[in-house]
Amino acid sequence: MRDLPSNLEDPNLLVGFATSDDAGVYKVTEDIAMIQTVDYFTPVVDDPYKFGQIAAANALSDVYAMGGVPKTALNIVGYPIKKLGPYILKQILAGAFDKVKEAGAVIVGGHSIDDQEPKFGISVTGFVHPERIWKNVGARPGDILVLTKPIGVGILTTAIKRGKATDEQIELVTSTMSELNKVAAEELQHLSPHAVTDVTGFGLLGHASEMARGSGVSLHIHTSSIPVIPGTFELANEGVVPGGSKANHEWLKSDVKYASHITKEQQLVLCDAITSGGLLVSLSKDEASIYLDMLAKKNLTAAIIGEVVESKEHLILVD
Repeated sequence: MRDLPSNLEDPNLLVGFATSDDAGVYKVTEDIAMIQTVDYFTPVVDDPYKFGQIAAANALSDVYAMGGVPKTALNIVGYPIKKLGPYILKQILAGAFDKVKEAGAVIVGGHSIDDQEPKFGISVTGFVHPERIWKNVGARPGDILVLTKPIGVGILTTAIKRGKATDEQIELVTSTMSELNKVAAEELQHLSPHAVTDVTGFGLLGHASEMARGSGVSLHIHTSSIPVIPGTFELANEGVVPGGSKANHEWLKSDVKYASHITKEQQLVLCDAITSGGLLVSLSKDEASIYLDMLAKKNLTAAIIGEVVESKEHLILVD
């Protein structure tokens, strides 16, 4: 979309596609701005109900990452109705319905087409105060980086497809993907984050690089501090890595400087293409500690994974 006009002549367009933010934001009144986002994909788990939940949580996350509250959702469906019948689709829609309801929003309709491969997602509209929008730019040297969910989702879902994931791993990665970023975002509303994004298809380092580039800084990431789903590194060592993660790694090779002891497999985990990941937040040192305490009281496990430094030769420094 970089060759399309950016529509910057509209003063009410507060966030468009000229940046790499998670959603578009349009000012409606002095107190209300509308957030719009859309996402859909093919099944990442075998259970259709859980697939619907994951797809919904993934799309809702973009609204949370902008500091907003989701309000309405539209289903987007591609489905081989003659091949699979209506029951599986009904379960997918039920999973999405329940997850959208959990978010406090409502599904108001949608659109479907006959397709040879199942695809599902939702378009979400949310609201935010025009002066309280979170963007993925604005990180400042001295800030602390907090991640609110573990990584490794892409590798685990690939393991599911290849029959290499254990029942425990399947349950854990499914619950991780279907967990809303609702509480993490609500608690963050009490603080003043400088930059926020959610970690999805571009992987942890991919979304971190967007934050660094847009903020004019570099990010120092500590591998040992990053929460990772158990078994992820072992699977990566066996070659269970999705093509998207490999593409991320290749794309980022000139932006990231890895310490010499970081293996190729560890690098791929850090670039792992994620579905419905957590929030990556840049905020002051004092507020980072407060944020972790707040999330702990809500039984959410988050971690400090690095800090923001002055701009260096590389956008990301990984030790």
